[in-house]
Amino acid sequence: MSEVTPTKTLDVCGKICPYPDMNTMTTLKKMEKGEVLEVLLDYPLSVERIPRNIKKQGHKLIEVEQLDGPNHRMLIEAHGLK
Repeated sequence: MSEVTPTKTLDVCGKICPYPDMNTMTTLKKMEKGEVLEVLLDYPLSVERIPRNIKKQGHKLIEVEQLDGPNHRMLIEAHGLK
């Protein structure tokens, strides 16, 4: 587990495509450069897709951690594109 303190937490557990991906990208767009978004999710396809999508947008994936079962935690540093 990382020692990075998230600026904001987004819980998209129980949501399926495309909502985890869309909610993550929308939230990142509103964040300042260097702020850290913690995403809690349990949808396997989003665990694969979100890292690819954020890199295309210039954000930085700090870590992906599997919690239990399908539950994951991602830490993403915002690029501050706004």
